[in-house]
Amino acid sequence: MGSLKLRGLLFFLLILGLFFFAGCADTPDEVVDGAVDEEEVVEEVEVDTAEDTGTLLFVADGEERAREGMNSKESWVMSFDHIYVTLSDMIAYQTDPPYDTDQGWDIEYQVAVELPGKYTVDLAQPDADPVVVGEVAQAPAGHYNALSWIVARADSGPSEGYSILFIGTAEKDGEVIDFRLGIEFEVAYLGGDFVGDVRKGILEPGASAEVEMTFHLDHLFGRDDRPLDDSMNLEAFGFGPLAELADDGSVEADLAYLETVLDSETYDILVDVLTHFAHVGEGHCLAEFVE
Repeated sequence: MGSLKLRGLLFFLLILGLFFFAGCADTPDEVVDGAVDEEEVVEEVEVDTAEDTGTLLFVADGEERAREGMNSKESWVMSFDHIYVTLSDMIAYQTDPPYDTDQGWDIEYQVAVELPGKYTVDLAQPDADPVVVGEVAQAPAGHYNALSWIVARADSGPSEGYSILFIGTAEKDGEVIDFRLGIEFEVAYLGGDFVGDVRKGILEPGASAEVEMTFHLDHLFGRDDRPLDDSMNLEAFGFGPLAELADDGSVEADLAYLETVLDSETYDILVDVLTHFAHVGEGHCLAEFVE
């Protein structure tokens, strides 16, 4: 009888041990978040990210007028050696529903990708069609349908102290004027989806896409293929006010100087141009001066 009891006890202990080890073997599957090796998690995330991301290019464009020259509203034939524009705080957004400037500055978005840093680009160079400011690798795929940035003063380089610097030559009726026009003011812009012949901002996984900051020189200097009383020309500064200040075939000016020598109405037109100088393609932007 004692032998039977001993055998029963041993059998019971054997069954209990099997249950114990089986329970320990199941534990890792039940606590995946705390028990999976950290290196395995990182590797898995990297694979998923690569499948759902691409390269987002931030580009700037002054269009053909910057690269090939233009006629001002007073028929000054202008050519540009350099158009330096300094850009910072560039952020591309994915918004649903699409952002519209009627919504104001409070933009609601699902994804935001920032290009950190400050960059000075030259929109007058022949290969600036457009010029790549910078890129963000592994940006989430999707439709980037809003864009914000600041035209900021350069900290160094040929345009130091200016957010925009125009250097070029203007000619009319045999008169030639070398000019430098510097803009000190900093302006923040926010625009919606790119408007143009080719859609931009649509980033497919594993591919690249552009978001574009576009600068319309005809808003600043006007255009002589439209009447002087056309709304664009009425709002444009033109080149005439600079030509009147030229001395010995050259003029060098910035906002601080022009405020002292121009009548207030002409000066105000120049300052106001800065609020509609930048676009996203043909799409309008909100603009405000940065203190």
